[in-house]
Amino acid sequence: MDSHGQNEQRVVWTVVGTDIGPLLLAATQDGLVNVVFHATDTVRDRTLDRLASRLGTEPVEEPDSPLLTEAIRQVEAYFAGTRRDFDLPLDWSLISGFNRQVLRELASGVPYGSVVGYGDLAGRVGQPRAAQAVGVAMGSNPLPVVVPCHRVVESDGGIGGFGGGLETKRKLLALEGVLPEPLF
Repeated sequence: MDSHGQNEQRVVWTVVGTDIGPLLLAATQDGLVNVVFHATDTVRDRTLDRLASRLGTEPVEEPDSPLLTEAIRQVEAYFAGTRRDFDLPLDWSLISGFNRQVLRELASGVPYGSVVGYGDLAGRVGQPRAAQAVGVAMGSNPLPVVVPCHRVVESDGGIGGFGGGLETKRKLLALEGVLPEPLF
């Protein structure tokens, strides 16, 4: 507790090696708050500065924290091919409004091994003409992989964009059996 008797926000983080490169995982007492691709030193430092600014406290590297234990276990199992769904508490505090609504629908309504079009996802949240806004929501997803924005594709069959890079999106879709594994 802080000096005013309030629970102080605590943010812990670690980096996990995966088949798509290092992922930074950050959590609060409310749940997993951020997943960041390509967690090199530069990306990590920029992410930790942003989290400190947004959440009002300095993140602490604590890979053995109980706040991260289950997230690490589930991410590792997902990349090992033994887990299809994430069952984690999520802290949605880095996103709000329409973007949060879209991402919650994505997390609950688009299962492993399937894809959805940007326009279809817009329709699911009652905004059928908001396909571009859905794209913006995907780009602002603070919890990629766990909230599977890689499963959102173009209606004409194109792969669409991806904040982690198109090669990462292809690898995730191949892991889930949506695309064939790359030859090399």
